Parts: sequence; structure tokens; C-alpha cells
Amino acid sequence: MNAATPAPPAAPPITGDQRLVKNINRIALLRLMREEEGLSRADLSERSGLTRSTVSLLVKELIDEGWLRENEVVVSKQLGRRPTPLQLDGQRFVLVGAELTPDTIRVVTTSIRGEVLEAQQAALRRADPEGACQQLVEMIAVLVRRVVGEGRELLGIGVGLPGAVDSQTGMLLFAPNIGWRNVPVGERLRAVLEPAGLSDVPVHYQNEADLAAIGETQFGPRPPADPLVYISCGVGLGSGIVLGDTLFTGATGAGGEIGHTTLHPDGRPCSCGRRGCAEAYIGLRAIASEAGTGGQGALPLDREALKAAMAARQARARTAFEAAGRNLGVLLQNIWTTFDPRSIVLGGEAVALGGNDFVDAALQVLADYAAAAGVRAPTVRLARYTELAVAVGGAGYALYTLMQPYQAALQQQR
Repeated sequence: MNAATPAPPAAPPITGDQRLVKNINRIALLRLMREEEGLSRADLSERSGLTRSTVSLLVKELIDEGWLRENEVVVSKQLGRRPTPLQLDGQRFVLVGAELTPDTIRVVTTSIRGEVLEAQQAALRRADPEGACQQLVEMIAVLVRRVVGEGRELLGIGVGLPGAVDSQTGMLLFAPNIGWRNVPVGERLRAVLEPAGLSDVPVHYQNEADLAAIGETQFGPRPPADPLVYISCGVGLGSGIVLGDTLFTGATGAGGEIGHTTLHPDGRPCSCGRRGCAEAYIGLRAIASEAGTGGQGALPLDREALKAAMAARQARARTAFEAAGRNLGVLLQNIWTTFDPRSIVLGGEAVALGGNDFVDAALQVLADYAAAAGVRAPTVRLARYTELAVAVGGAGYALYTLMQPYQAALQQQR
């Protein structure tokens, strides 16, 4: 090279963050283990595309930290020692989920495998936003202190709220069933966590049905159905929609409010101020009124009276659930033709209380629509956690965000 020849440009510096790459690889292995437990290190290497040495190092870390554990090695005379199978460890890490309904609070702790470790339920002591919020925070705090006291690590908290939610601040913007607006749930919960030294624990807030939908994809059958629509049948009526492994929440967080879609024009008055909403025919208040166990619009519901009526197979209560189920079948038809889901999941108190009277009536209506159109209806199944679906879904959502840390929408929430 002579003096006139320009020197070749220097190679650009390597700017990639090795910690980022390592974290992505760790998450990839955890996601593979969640899809199919019992994989060996060799299996993980083959399915992830990572070298065996890299997988071995990462698996050792994940075992040491408490994410994974080794199963017993199977020894065969013919095949000798087989590769050591691995599975998720449910001992060290804990997730907390909670649900605030118009008259009840439910809180749970779960393992990363979706096992419910503890569940608590209580009726609202006070029906005003401040009192309900205070009770919710108190119940969450009790479980959090218990987790910390047992020496376990709290990975995150997910809180389901009955309406449109600002997921970044935890503000309950509007709960149409009870008329609450701008309730600062997140602010109150953070005020309890910070003095306890838990300010770094991720806390997530979402509409209750959205969380239940995520809970079904995280802790339900593997691989999860997608698209999936979860229908929450309780005092309120809502849905959570998962498309491409991502929640569809709409422009303002109110996506999926199927309870306030019009089912019967100029029909019954609804708590939201409209008439003919689906909730006015399928919600538990409407069912209790028709069953003769509670006046229309009355809260709290007399759940024990409704439960006793169904246990005694009282004709009026069964008829009320059957009528609500037929209306639910119409709603399922509308959801099917709108979203074309692979699976629809039914959960909530109405499903638990109404049982076959409620569910079979809905499925029959859906089947009749499918037969009339000459097409096959989507799969409809019951939620894995029935009335705990939302609270467990809150725990599932906290895990979901850990498994997808680079999804832009989730990053914005944090």
C-alpha cells in the first residue's frame, strides 16, 4: 500500500449489549420449558438454536436462581443413562393476582406454573370507591407480607378492575356497573408497597376480563389457542381478546366491553344508562332478579340464596339461568362472527352458579346458528379457574410481562 492509498475504514465498534442478548436467550429457554416440560438440555439446544455450551450455562443459572429444576434421571438397561429432563420449579417465585368486582374482592398467590397457593375472598365492607380501594389494597398487602415472610421472591402483581383502566397509573377510569370514575387504585397500592421495600415489584392494572384472558393463555392448555376470547360472566359482563399473543384493549382501554353492546333494542334498562344491553339479560343481577333471589339492580347480591336455589333445583332459578344462557348464546354468535376466534372460554360466577343450565343453553343457541349457516362453530370451553379466573389472570399477566419484556406496549406500561 503506497502513501496515496487511503487506509481502509476501521471496523465499527461492537455496541450490542451482551446482557440483553443473554436475557433474550434465558427467556427463550423459559418459554420453551413452559410450552413443553421435560425437555433436556439437548432438546433446548436443538429447539432454540443455541449451542449446547450456552444452554448448559443458562440452565445452570436458571436452576440456581429457582426457575428450573431437574427431574429424576431414567436409567434403562437397553439405552443407558438418558438426558436429564427439566421442568419449571414452583417453589421460590410467587405471583400475586387480585380482582375488584362491584361487590367482592378476590386475591390469590400462584406459582409460575399456575398453581394456586392461596386464595382469599371477601365482600366489600363499603361500596364507595375509597372504601373499596382501601380494602383491596389491604388484602393484597396481607398476601404480599406472607410471601416475603416465607422467604419467597415476589415477581409481580396483577390487579383486575371492573371497567376501563389506565394501565400505566392504575387509575380505574370508569366502572359502568357501579358508576365509579377516576379511582386511584395504583396510587394507593404503591403507597403500601414502597414503605415495605417493594417499590421495585412490577404492578400491572388491566380490565378484569383482559386479565382472565391472559391467565388462560399463560396457565391453560398448551399450546394456547390464538385468537382466544374470554367471556367474563358475573355481576358485569365483559370479554378479553388475545390476538397474536397480545391483548386487544382498544384505543382507550375499553375494548371488549361486550356487556354494553345492544342485545335487544329498546330492551331492559342497564346500569350504564342505555337500554337493551347484554348485561341486563346475562349479568348476575338480572339472573337473581328473574330467579326471585334479589331485586333488579340490587347490590350486594345474595349469592347464598341463589346458590341454594340452584342446589335445590328450583324451577324459577333454573329457568332464569336458562334464559340468560340463551341470550349468552346470541352474544357468542356475535363474537364468533366478529373475531373468528379459535377458542372461546367461559368463566365467572354465573358459569359456576348456573352450571349446565346456563352453559348448555348458550351452546345450543350457538350450535343452531352454526347449523343454519352450514359452518362449524369455534371451540367453547370453561375457564380453568372458574370464579378465580380474573385473580389468577392477574398473576398470569405479571408472568406474561416477564416473558415478553421487549414488547413495546408492555414496556410503556412499566
